[in-house]
Amino acid sequence: MGKPRILLLTHGGWGMSLMEGVRMVIGAVDFVKEVPLRPQVTFQEYLALVREAADAMPDGSLILTDMFGGTTTNAGALVGREKNIRVFSGLNAPLLIEACLGLMEEGSIDFDSVLETGETSVMDVIEKITKSLQEKEVEKNG
Repeated sequence: MGKPRILLLTHGGWGMSLMEGVRMVIGAVDFVKEVPLRPQVTFQEYLALVREAADAMPDGSLILTDMFGGTTTNAGALVGREKNIRVFSGLNAPLLIEACLGLMEEGSIDFDSVLETGETSVMDVIEKITKSLQEKEVEKNG
């Protein structure tokens, strides 16, 4: 059926805006599609749209959703179970870039690496910078 694909399920369709930023970093990613959840769409209508998009996804594909417990993740979980597609929630740019790079470079998604990237990409920036500067000062002063 071809190369694995990535399906984004997001409230209001912000996934494609995220994709614009990802394209700036890594280039074209024609294997990523989004099914946006719009306010006027019922759960059953959205579920049908997600199923339709997932029908075109070969083995090794991935569904990424914006937030756990939301309609997007609930629909993704149902479809993922039906079609044996992995579903990760907590979509962010580093997570999506990691998944895309795997497909671009290896032709497959390293699911463990994608999860790890998503988990480690959220941080307190000021705390991280301060800690790094303190560690450099300790190294410098021995």
